Amino acid sequence: MRIGFAGLGVMGGPMARHLVAAGHEVAGYNRSPDKARAWASAHGGRFTATVAEAATDADLFILCVGNDEDVREVVTAALPVLKAGAVIVDHTTTSARIAREMDALCSTAGVAFLDAPVSGGQAGAENGQLSVMAGGAAAALETARPAVMAYSKAIQHMGPSGSGQLTKMVNQIAIAGVVQGLAEAVHFARAAGLDTDAAYDAVSKGAAQSWQMDNRWKTAAAGQFEFGFAVDWMRKDLGLVLDEARDNGAVLSMTALVDQFYAEVQAMGGQRWDTSSLKARLRP
Repeated sequence: MRIGFAGLGVMGGPMARHLVAAGHEVAGYNRSPDKARAWASAHGGRFTATVAEAATDADLFILCVGNDEDVREVVTAALPVLKAGAVIVDHTTTSARIAREMDALCSTAGVAFLDAPVSGGQAGAENGQLSVMAGGAAAALETARPAVMAYSKAIQHMGPSGSGQLTKMVNQIAIAGVVQGLAEAVHFARAAGLDTDAAYDAVSKGAAQSWQMDNRWKTAAAGQFEFGFAVDWMRKDLGLVLDEARDNGAVLSMTALVDQFYAEVQAMGGQRWDTSSLKARLRP
């Protein structure tokens, strides 16, 4: 397929690389031209200096940018040059509101819009093992699916526009609780005088096992947080969750509390630390 890709950061860069490796013709754009130029040189994609250049005559236009306003700006720039019948796939984590707004805008131009946030983090992007939760027309998803599978292990259609973003909110709610539990478990093990490696071996084979435990227990115990999904990003996501909950009436007491704990981590200077840095609030 002829694919335009906007946003070649820690997630988008590897995702676009997998598309090139799968044989697609990929035109890459990034707000920082040097990053887009380096990506194209390293992976065989085509460098473009503008969104419009990346989107021109594309069958598929994929974006992985920062927030609602970024999505609005990129989609608005891409729409005039996309061919009729093209599909836009937005992997940015945003509000459900902007997803519905972009879907309505795209439909007037004869273009399909999918809100398709991902889970799996940088490692999932690098290894082509992301989980995708998609909202929008099922037919549009089937058109995009072969390309999106280049960097995914699972794609789930969740329903109409906005449903993908709402599902990503479910994901972030669950992660917030698990990571706080992990932080307190490591903290308790240390306070009790246990060997944290031995404690991990004892509990990680039973009902307490999780991806977070398997991948973050030992680094959290060692106070290592300079990697992974940044606290700033998690606070952005939890802000979207809490905004949506105020509209739909969901009671998210734990999520609101963990959001405030992340605010404390930010105040400690941990804006770019991994989300497991909730442990840094606790001593020992």
